[in-house]
Amino acid sequence: MNLALYSLFALLPILSVFLLLVVARRPASQAMPGALVVTVAIATLIWQVPFLHIAASVVQGVVIAVEILLIVFGAILLLNVLQESGAISVIRRSLLGLSADRRVQVIVIAWLFGSFIEGASGFGTPAVICVPLLVAVGFPALAAVMAALIIQSTPSTFGAVGTPVLFGIATGLEGSESVESLLSQQNLSLLDYVTRIGSGAAVIHAIVGTLIPLLLVVMLTALFGRDRSAREGLQLWPFALFSGLAFTLPYGLTAVLLGPEFPSMIGGLVGLIVVIVAIRQGWFQPHTPWQFPEPDQWPDAWSGSLNPELRSPPPSMTVLKAWLPYGLLGG
Repeated sequence: MNLALYSLFALLPILSVFLLLVVARRPASQAMPGALVVTVAIATLIWQVPFLHIAASVVQGVVIAVEILLIVFGAILLLNVLQESGAISVIRRSLLGLSADRRVQVIVIAWLFGSFIEGASGFGTPAVICVPLLVAVGFPALAAVMAALIIQSTPSTFGAVGTPVLFGIATGLEGSESVESLLSQQNLSLLDYVTRIGSGAAVIHAIVGTLIPLLLVVMLTALFGRDRSAREGLQLWPFALFSGLAFTLPYGLTAVLLGPEFPSMIGGLVGLIVVIVAIRQGWFQPHTPWQFPEPDQWPDAWSGSLNPELRSPPPSMTVLKAWLPYGLLGG
């Protein structure tokens, strides 16, 4: 069997998911078991993987799926807690006081705050935090999910205090004879080598990541605006690029100078401070705030069953108390 045919068989599990979900429009409860059957069949018949290994992989997949479900459960639970306590109204008021423009809000919340949370906690935490927060301030749930997924790019390499680099890459290289030979020739330790890899990755990500806020607002206006216009997102290009650089410059410098532990954290924190100051000073701000259509004009797919109610907060609900759950999750 030639390499092209092997490559086709290797692609079949992913292709089966695409065909069942997108083409056949089957629900995930049917598509994913179908893809599992295809994967097990290929592993058994083509790759001749031992049954015990297949069973262990299935169990591992179930564990990962449960972890994802717990993340989703946590996001919905947090949203409901904020709603019932009245904290959601306080958070909404504080964010709207910063800027009424939804494009600016998504950059601050998803791109900068989400990147900081990714650097601190990783493992899907930005979705738990940013999606309910965006929904709380008036974003359609689908737009909030899209934003959270888009920003899971540049900061993810150094998420959870550099775990993907320090443990992911290091574990993969450890014990390799070719790597050990290379390290001995260059008189480097494995940690030094991994740090160099992280620095190189940070430079590449910083270049591309500078454009992520612009992509974010273009997708937002093109898919969720009244006019479905990408131009409305492009109109914010000065602020979007400024926000991109406010994160990627400290992000890249931290990776090169300090190592892979703190690039996303420092980039997010510095970016938040710089961008919030810029908003307060009116730098690069749009003349007319961009808004979503009225909620009664939203298609059902935009919000699903999530429809948070704005309740009057009790007098004891301060801004600090309202934001406290996010501080705890970020820590």
